[in-house]
Amino acid sequence: MADVQERLAALGHVPDGDDAGVFGPSTRAAVEAFQRRRGLRNDGIVGVTTWERLVEAGRQLGDRVLSTTAPLLRGDDVAELQERLAALGFDPGRVDGIYGAATRTAVAAFQRDAGLAADGVVGPSTLTELRRLAARHPQSTLVNEVRERSEMRRGHGTLDDMVVALGQAGGLDAVLEATARALRDRGASPTVVRESDEHPLAMAANASRARCLVVVRLDPGASSVTGLYFGTERGESPSGKRLAERLAAATGRVLGVDEATRGMSLPVLRESRMPASILEVGPLDRLVERVAQFAGAIADALERWAVPVG
Repeated sequence: MADVQERLAALGHVPDGDDAGVFGPSTRAAVEAFQRRRGLRNDGIVGVTTWERLVEAGRQLGDRVLSTTAPLLRGDDVAELQERLAALGFDPGRVDGIYGAATRTAVAAFQRDAGLAADGVVGPSTLTELRRLAARHPQSTLVNEVRERSEMRRGHGTLDDMVVALGQAGGLDAVLEATARALRDRGASPTVVRESDEHPLAMAANASRARCLVVVRLDPGASSVTGLYFGTERGESPSGKRLAERLAAATGRVLGVDEATRGMSLPVLRESRMPASILEVGPLDRLVERVAQFAGAIADALERWAVPVG
């Protein structure tokens, strides 16, 4: 616990009301503040995801050599690298802090432009050149978000033959099946991912090559619909945000409850390679009463999401 407190304090979340090694109210409040800032569920519990993000947050660009490894490297150093590359016009994909194939490709493209060996490995020479060029060409527009917005302007086509990945959490299999039927009726090709944990759910969705991912999650204490999409203090997924907005609006109307959207960095949103949204829904009794209408609303929302943005 002392390690957790030290990491929190280094990030500006000082649990100064508790003794070292004691998880008291001050430490819990610091954990919750960290979770909110990082787009996690702010339950005040240092579970696997929160601990991993605490470790990642301590990584600074230049602390280590960055390259593709198994498992993939993750951390704030990777996110800063991605942000710098995107600001220079080299598309690393989503600024998610994961050193995957798209980031390696962007690094290699940058290295070729800079006259370096294009090995996709970020060592001292690559980092020096990256910092030099970033200082000479400051800009705030990230090319990855520009690309997503360009794709939105072109549109995603129609639901005909569109592969849509569907997942659920909270015992909502009937909702999932009804949604799959509604999508098939409109010509789409839904693929139901039967994984309850977020990491394997994202991996299965990625393997399906779906155009988008929709996850329905029961929030027993809510009387609302909240559409979650990938978003952090470093950037967001514009297409994922639009998907979440369309889904929340359509399903909120059907259920007769308030709707909202929020950017978060939950594992399934961070690790999916396509626009993704988690629909957090409550109350259960109203959802059960209107399953068919709810499923139809998701299909409606996907049709609206797919059309070109004017």
